[in-house]
Amino acid sequence: MAELIPGVRNAARALIVRDSHLLLLHKQGGLHALPGGGQETGETLLEALQRECREEIGCEVLAPELLRVSDYFKLKQSDPPTRRHQVDFLFRCRVAADYVPHNGPSPDKRQTGVAWLPVASLPDCRFSPAYLGEVLPEVLASGISSAAPSGPLYMGEFHDLATS
Repeated sequence: MAELIPGVRNAARALIVRDSHLLLLHKQGGLHALPGGGQETGETLLEALQRECREEIGCEVLAPELLRVSDYFKLKQSDPPTRRHQVDFLFRCRVAADYVPHNGPSPDKRQTGVAWLPVASLPDCRFSPAYLGEVLPEVLASGISSAAPSGPLYMGEFHDLATS
């Protein structure tokens, strides 16, 4: 069993849907991710969300609304193996109507692009973190475009599978 690194890291992620398409980061290795990332000391979650979106997709997001929260135990490739406890905050957001997907000025180190992907194609995508592939279809089906989000706020805990 991997040792748990002390401390908890918060991360804010943007769920941006337009015309049945989800805005996703393309990452090395054929992975996809939601825009967003780690909260820095002294930063609110919304400040972290806006900073990460400016860096990764080149714009601020509009009308962020908290949809879901989950605990994520990320396996770190270290010797010996360790895990980082992260609390993910998933926000429903919008971008300006004229937004065209592009890398922001400071993309994630493994980010290769930004694109709108059809929601119907999500089951065929691999995500980072992997648990997003499990929960995004359910979150999107629970009324992401409706005025009030439905479903439980807390999604539970998710663990990266240990590799041998």
